Amino acid sequence: MAFDLESGSIPDDSYMKTFFKTAALTVTAIMLLAACGNAGAQNDKKNNAQKAVKELNSESFSEKVFDMNSEELVFLGGKPVIVDFTASWCGPCQRIAPILEELAVEYSDKIIIYKVDIDKERELAKAFNISSIPAVLYIPMDGEPVITIGSRGKEKFKKEIETILLTPEE
Repeated sequence: MAFDLESGSIPDDSYMKTFFKTAALTVTAIMLLAACGNAGAQNDKKNNAQKAVKELNSESFSEKVFDMNSEELVFLGGKPVIVDFTASWCGPCQRIAPILEELAVEYSDKIIIYKVDIDKERELAKAFNISSIPAVLYIPMDGEPVITIGSRGKEKFKKEIETILLTPEE
């Protein structure tokens, strides 16, 4: 029963108890959702910090891989590098991402694996003529970089790492 302005009647006790219980439950639910959402954001930050494959932007790419402002591309890395050109909307890209994370850990003493989001870094993708993704750029210490296009399994990646990045040229 609601409060009736015309008759001046006051709602009975059971109605008020139900109203306050419902209000209290609603407020509690909102607080829990807000707290859980914030915790999720904090966990995302922690997980991103722990990822073995680091995301590069144009500036960090120019510092760690190739100086894109230079006339001549000179490799700046201390280890061979893989650069995964990816996008959040790309299904095949999302399928290879965990594989690259595993390989980054397995080969951490031999190579470095980075990723570049082509939606955020269009000019960088354009500089390497990336028109299809996933595109994986292999950069050996010596020799020419190699770009592969398309999804692949872990064993294929391992074979490419061994032949392109870790086998010394004769």
